[in-house]
Amino acid sequence: MTEALTSTIESETGRLAQIPDAVERFHAARALREALTAANRRTQEIERAAVGELKEGRAWREVGELLGVSGSRAEQIARGR
Repeated sequence: MTEALTSTIESETGRLAQIPDAVERFHAARALREALTAANRRTQEIERAAVGELKEGRAWREVGELLGVSGSRAEQIARGR
């Protein structure tokens, strides 16, 4: 994760914690969590696509070595697990 993203997340969660109204704070926190969940799903899709590209012409072991994970983990990522 980049420093800018980490800083933004920390800043936003700090801001949310300071919202005086509990109902407003709850809804703001839920909205942030939903945005982060959507971003997480999208980044997993990007990872799966990247692993799929790397797999072409390679064994899972080789793909894993390129990514710094085991071959079986690379295959799991490609399958969305």
